[in-house]
Amino acid sequence: MWFGVVTLFPEIFTALQSGITGRAIEEKLIHIACFNPRDYTQNKYRNVDDRPYGGGPGMIMMTQPLRDAIHTAKESAPASPAVIYLSPQGKMFNQKTAEEWITKKNIVFVAGRYEGIDERILQTEIDEEWSIGNYVLSGGEFAALVMIDAMTRLLPDALGHKDSAAKDSLSSGLLKYPQYTRPEVLEGLAVPDVLLSGNHAAIERWRLKQSLGKTWLKRPDLLQEKKLTKDELNLLMEFVEEQKNGKCNSSN
Repeated sequence: MWFGVVTLFPEIFTALQSGITGRAIEEKLIHIACFNPRDYTQNKYRNVDDRPYGGGPGMIMMTQPLRDAIHTAKESAPASPAVIYLSPQGKMFNQKTAEEWITKKNIVFVAGRYEGIDERILQTEIDEEWSIGNYVLSGGEFAALVMIDAMTRLLPDALGHKDSAAKDSLSSGLLKYPQYTRPEVLEGLAVPDVLLSGNHAAIERWRLKQSLGKTWLKRPDLLQEKKLTKDELNLLMEFVEEQKNGKCNSSN
């Protein structure tokens, strides 16, 4: 995938050179290009903000350098990109969005600063507005980092194991099951027997029940959105009964 980012702070995106995204960059699974509106200013002071019409607190990003940076980003994309403005007023980004967006192949993120951008830029240059939560950040860069990381994980060969992304929390609409590693007993707490049994069918059944149960406990809103099969419903009912009886992390 090709990501263009229109940002006043391109140095923030050096964070993507580490970990999974860093490996994806090295292996050319993703390419990230930053476009700084400050490079498109037309005065010696390289101003990128201006006063809002009608008065009020704060400043607005200047239209000319922002617009020129967006145009350059769009022209630099290998193919026509989707242009996304990162804003608390946008639609909420989630796992399903990430899965849909990897089909776009080319995306330009516009990271606002100050009090925002001119409404006419939104009308003429932006395809969609998206948010990562109901809170205000200093700039859209942090939202772009989150979105790029979420999408990169879904690309073929980005993770060490081909099934890792498919088993992540939320990929199936459920939270991920509990996981354990050595030692077998830690501060009196033992690994569930089923995980030591070598019975792969039983392990998968246990993991599904725990995923359903965790979702029921922590994110019941997700269950309202997911149509459970008869088997899944039975497993969830088993989990609920075990919780009522004080039997946690059952090996059954």
